Amino acid sequence: MISVVLATHNEVRNLEKCLLAVKLWANEIVVADGESTDGTVALAKKLGARVIITTNKANFHINKQLAMDAAAGELIFQLDADEVVDEELSNFIVAIHKKVLKNQLPVGSPVAWWIRRKNQFLGTFLTKGGQYPDPVIRLYLKGKARLPQKDVHEQMQVDGEIGWATGHLLHYANPTFADYLRKFDTYTSFKATQLKEQAVTLSLANSIRFIFIKPLLTFISLFGRHRGYVDGMAGFAFALFSGLHHLVAYLKLWELYADRSA
Repeated sequence: MISVVLATHNEVRNLEKCLLAVKLWANEIVVADGESTDGTVALAKKLGARVIITTNKANFHINKQLAMDAAAGELIFQLDADEVVDEELSNFIVAIHKKVLKNQLPVGSPVAWWIRRKNQFLGTFLTKGGQYPDPVIRLYLKGKARLPQKDVHEQMQVDGEIGWATGHLLHYANPTFADYLRKFDTYTSFKATQLKEQAVTLSLANSIRFIFIKPLLTFISLFGRHRGYVDGMAGFAFALFSGLHHLVAYLKLWELYADRSA
């Protein structure tokens, strides 16, 4: 059995395209939904998914792991609602599953696989700026991988060898700039909370580091060293806002400390 697992929160715009791309070969679809209010749950059930209702958490990897733990398949594929599997990747997953069923994976074979991802930003798939091939571990044999659940950009921890899948995930994370800004706000708030938990202080040294140094170095790295300029305006904007992530998160940390002292 192949299990496809997702965590969702208000993904009605993305979910149908996502699930239709896997429906022909997925034996089971498990969705952990965090308090959606837009019809996501009804749509997921209509498309054949088993839905687990839970709370919406700032670290959505907790809900991803919840769906992963509920999967029954020998081969599990963790997917985000704004991602679409291309034909080549679909064929790879089906081929791996056939080998699993026939016990044709030799000793020492991979138990999980890196998948290349194409990220859309401002209407184009980024090719540089550290955004391609953007490998993610999403496909694994049951019981061989799990998420640490400490950060929203972490990779799975794998018990065994990791291989490379063929094909791509098409990541439609930001169909509009407004969508990007909404997620930017969510991620910077989460980062601010992490900084507070790490007891990062509002010192002069930290202020210089987060307001000036980290944003500048991030921009130079993505736009210069990783050649984000090849992607034109989209590459420039992505590098710029990636740098501003540090500044905004630090200003939100400042706000968190101010709220505590009020």
